[in-house]
Amino acid sequence: MSFSDFSLTSELPAWKTLQNTYKASGENFKVTEAFQKDPKRFQKYSKTLKNFDGSEILFDFSKNLVDDEILGQLIQLAKETKVEHLRDEMFKGSKINFTEDRAVYHAALRNRGLKKMEVDGKDTAPEVDEVLQHMKEFSEQVRSGEWTGYTGKAITDVVNIGIGGSDLGPVMVTEALKSYAKPGLNVHFVSNIDGTHIAETVKGLNAETTLFLVASKTFTTAETTTNANSAKKWFLESAKDTKHIAKHFAALSTNAEEVAKFGIDTKNMFGFESWVGGRYSVWSAIGLSVAIYIGFENFENFLKGAEAVDKHFQETPLEDNIPVLGALLSVWYNNFFGAQTHLVAPFDQYLHRFPAYLQQLSMESNGKSVTRGNVFTDYQTGTILFGEPATNSQHSFFQLVHQGTKLIPADFILAAQSHNPIENNLHQRMLASNFFAQAEALMVGKDEEQVKAEGATGGLVPHKVFSGNRPTTSILAQKITPAALGALITYYEHVTFVEGAIWNINSFDQWGVELGKSLAKAIGTQLDDNKDVTNHDPSTNGLINQFKQWST
Repeated sequence: MSFSDFSLTSELPAWKTLQNTYKASGENFKVTEAFQKDPKRFQKYSKTLKNFDGSEILFDFSKNLVDDEILGQLIQLAKETKVEHLRDEMFKGSKINFTEDRAVYHAALRNRGLKKMEVDGKDTAPEVDEVLQHMKEFSEQVRSGEWTGYTGKAITDVVNIGIGGSDLGPVMVTEALKSYAKPGLNVHFVSNIDGTHIAETVKGLNAETTLFLVASKTFTTAETTTNANSAKKWFLESAKDTKHIAKHFAALSTNAEEVAKFGIDTKNMFGFESWVGGRYSVWSAIGLSVAIYIGFENFENFLKGAEAVDKHFQETPLEDNIPVLGALLSVWYNNFFGAQTHLVAPFDQYLHRFPAYLQQLSMESNGKSVTRGNVFTDYQTGTILFGEPATNSQHSFFQLVHQGTKLIPADFILAAQSHNPIENNLHQRMLASNFFAQAEALMVGKDEEQVKAEGATGGLVPHKVFSGNRPTTSILAQKITPAALGALITYYEHVTFVEGAIWNINSFDQWGVELGKSLAKAIGTQLDDNKDVTNHDPSTNGLINQFKQWST
């Protein structure tokens, strides 16, 4: 099942029209001139997303290199690539991940309206809600102190052991919503197979008051189970008796047999279905660490914020559909301007892990080169997404964004209200001034005349010239609440979806992750002895043999 009646997007009329438009006017499009021609450009190209709780997020697309004609052609491309049809199929529970014969139904995880959402004729709403109620009960027991460790002490530290989406999502969300955390309750995350990660994490913890959450759907993920067994060994050095494991370990998994074999009480097992992809799983039982940390009510608001964007994405015409517009701009820059990267810079320290989270979401989803028509693309697909919090990043890579030779479209994210309005909100005003100034500077630049007027002379002049006309999208939230964060994540999820639909690729498998894993498994057995290896390429043989010599 391909959900596509074309192979290459580049064959479509709208694509060819956009190529011609780029050559005729897009290549030399000047945003400052567009503002001069249309004083209402900001109002026209800004969209406001209303959340379920009445809060709003403003998306300002007006500093991008588009006008009505270009946007109209991009919308036509979305229509010709059947974005709306594929979206509707996804929300119907169709198996749009056709290479793995799976539905793509993470939206069902945040279906707090409990409307019927079916996969294979079965309504997912009751099952999803049952897991959430289990999470609510468990998280409230831990937070209240009702759940105690083997010596009767309340839990003070929760350690989530996972990798990929089972780590990146909970890490990012707990950091982003740290101001909602319960004082005295700490969360930690272990993902790297490097023994340093687990060793440093448990170093300062007390086994009597530590709860481990082992996040692996199959409970066979090599990195996760290795770390979990090391955690168990550390715990038993204090607890001694394996019966105490049940009070200090819970499983985010569906493999009851392996969970029980580990020593975890299967009553403390939280499942999720095959239609939940790892990078989309923070809404599921994988979010248990989040629910414990910020409280279930806040976790549910996080889900409802996501649900509000799902509703907008499903019901809003393409011309006003905020994720659709974000994705179309990405395609415009990637495929017609040749931009290979995309910057996401949150002007918010709590969001310091947000770009890392989006890297997996975007690049694991759209790092593909074969279409749903089973042919290799003749155009670029996924962009290289990167970012760090501003203003720190202004002192690192912003130089390249302003004056480098590469076009780097950027998203800037800011909350109007800080959770920490210290010094009479001085810090937030300074942060905001940079948010506004950076986007403005990237757009307007500074020409030679301005540089000279400021006193520069001779050979110094070109070094101080800024070309400007570098596109940004400014995203302004009222406050980063659980609902707002849920909405922001879901915006980027649907941007990623639309990009993939336009490029006609399957955004929901990840075969590229598997090859290295399978090779590592084979090599792993060769590292258990001191014999030289000869069955790889000369470079790999040499590296393995040198490692063996040095590691013994």
